[in-house]
Amino acid sequence: MPELPEVEVVRRGVAAHVVGRTVSSVEIHHLRSVRRHVPGPQDLAGRLADRVLSAARRRGKYLWLELAGPAAGSPAGEALVVHLGMSGQLLVQPPDAPDEKHLRVRLRFADGGPELRFVDQRTFGGVHLEDLVEAHGLAVPSAVAHIAPDPLEQVFDIAAVTTRLRAKRTGIKRALLDQSLVSGIGNIYADEALWRARLHWARPTATLTRPKIRELFGAVAEVMQEALRAGGTSFDDLYVNVNGESGYFDRSLAVYGQAGNPCPRCGTSVRRDAFMNRSSYTCPACQPLPRNAHR
Repeated sequence: MPELPEVEVVRRGVAAHVVGRTVSSVEIHHLRSVRRHVPGPQDLAGRLADRVLSAARRRGKYLWLELAGPAAGSPAGEALVVHLGMSGQLLVQPPDAPDEKHLRVRLRFADGGPELRFVDQRTFGGVHLEDLVEAHGLAVPSAVAHIAPDPLEQVFDIAAVTTRLRAKRTGIKRALLDQSLVSGIGNIYADEALWRARLHWARPTATLTRPKIRELFGAVAEVMQEALRAGGTSFDDLYVNVNGESGYFDRSLAVYGQAGNPCPRCGTSVRRDAFMNRSSYTCPACQPLPRNAHR
């Protein structure tokens, strides 16, 4: 799944190439990719036609394109919500570019310029229209209202998050993945930030001091900013930016996916543990398992 840096790379590309342009028509090539739009594909295409894409927004791993003008039932407006899923891509392509094999939705524009294409091999993702509501200082799609701000947002309140985190009775990695506490942190960047902060993923949240939590979230922001500069993390050709280019932060990963390789800090072999139907990667020397671990 793409995480915050990958989604932010896509958001920036869409903002640069599509925002401010008027949609002329919408083609839907696969009904599964618009299944979340309950009124149906014709309604989606009709409501997008002649609308201006006024902004590209993100909270955590959620991405949406705001439409100019308020929605009929929402004073905050409405947006085209994009679920990238496991393999979704938003591509900006010249109108005469050949269709991609897994093209699902195409937006054409009144200026006749580059199209916006939603390509999705596995069809777990999709697009739909949704009203915007106010939540945590930002107008967001109603389905995103319960999602907490992410560490790169100006409204991210480290003091409030620290208080809530220390009150939990769980392991620190489970807390980092809790989107109601802090959004945008997935498996890759949780492991990388925990390694930088020298914390084991099973460390109980209640045992963390406020300075240590602040250090951890500093590491989260740091690793995400580095990933952004590298264009995100790509392990295959399913994650690309709007120009079809892969990110290369995978070359800089210290522990994630590095089982058996030496820790970049001390040389100890990186360990892989099963975690919530996924994997966690740690350095046994730098991140020792605490006695009172939440596994």
